[in-house]
Amino acid sequence: MTLNVSIRHQFSGFNLDIAFSAGSGVTALFGRSGAGKSTIAQAISGAFAPTEGHIALNEEVLFSSEQRVNRPAHRRGIGYVFQQDLLFPHFSVQGNLEYAQRYGRSQTGTTNLSEILDILGIDHLFHRRPAGLSGGERQRVAIARALLSNPSLLVMDEPLSALDDPRKAEILPYIERLRDHSQVPILYISHSVSEIARLADQVVAIDNGRVIKTGSATDVFADPNIVPQLGLQSAGALLTATIEKHEDDGLSKLQSASGPIYLPRLDAEIGQSVRVRVLAQDVMLSTVQPENISALNVIQGRVSAIKLGRGPGAIVSIESAGNTILARVTRRSVQALNLEIGSSCFAIIKSVSVAPNQIGRG
Repeated sequence: MTLNVSIRHQFSGFNLDIAFSAGSGVTALFGRSGAGKSTIAQAISGAFAPTEGHIALNEEVLFSSEQRVNRPAHRRGIGYVFQQDLLFPHFSVQGNLEYAQRYGRSQTGTTNLSEILDILGIDHLFHRRPAGLSGGERQRVAIARALLSNPSLLVMDEPLSALDDPRKAEILPYIERLRDHSQVPILYISHSVSEIARLADQVVAIDNGRVIKTGSATDVFADPNIVPQLGLQSAGALLTATIEKHEDDGLSKLQSASGPIYLPRLDAEIGQSVRVRVLAQDVMLSTVQPENISALNVIQGRVSAIKLGRGPGAIVSIESAGNTILARVTRRSVQALNLEIGSSCFAIIKSVSVAPNQIGRG
């Protein structure tokens, strides 16, 4: 699947001028509130017609100002999941899902009901009505309903923003399973760094109506120039690792290209690939091999970039065996350690500093 988007539109005080492509897996549109993400989603789905541009899905033109094409929303083959679930309250879960199958794009599509029920873990909810479901359960049903319309693309526009943190933690593993097992590509729109870091294969970072960075989730989050959009508290790089062992003292040992990583015990099987977001503010640096310290994770690498902030802070990028680690330190520390591009140093990460919501399936 390939989605190609190139659109322009002038609003009062805001110009949208965007171009990007999305393939299989999860492509995330990321940006702060007001960056233009939902407007782009509306243009793709057919709810909004930009002044000019071109939108094509699998080489099928959905919108073209030049060709004067603007296919209606119901003929675009796109499933849509909103912030609110919008389930039919007078239908049971079964009724909501059967409605999607009955009036979807094709009644002979390849989407399998039992497979979707299993992936999203909602088979036991089949005979209940939306009023009797939790927020996370309702949103999972909404996702299933969108998939059962047999779409070529699933657009998820801030699907977790209406949920509290426990409900988000409940639903994220199911969306990970959907990413890993469904053949339907997903365009995931969010301003949440933690959601994007866990779910996205590719990221399109947007600011003020324009694309400022595209690439794999690992590459985008490792770029120190993107820190202003992420926010200092949320800046951090992604490490890919494999669970090697669950220790008797409550820790899990992970193996990465940069060496072992110890984290509080993970509820996952040995051999499972995971992605770990290490916040820049939780990383300390040393130019010598640290000894007799409590932190269990020490990763050796070389400085690849130093970005000075407007205040006393700086972001230092450390390259280690293909991984990138970001460290948020002071300018004074950069000077005291005599850090420069190519300097050898050690990144020190406390195991307990990595929260559960910073760890997802690889």
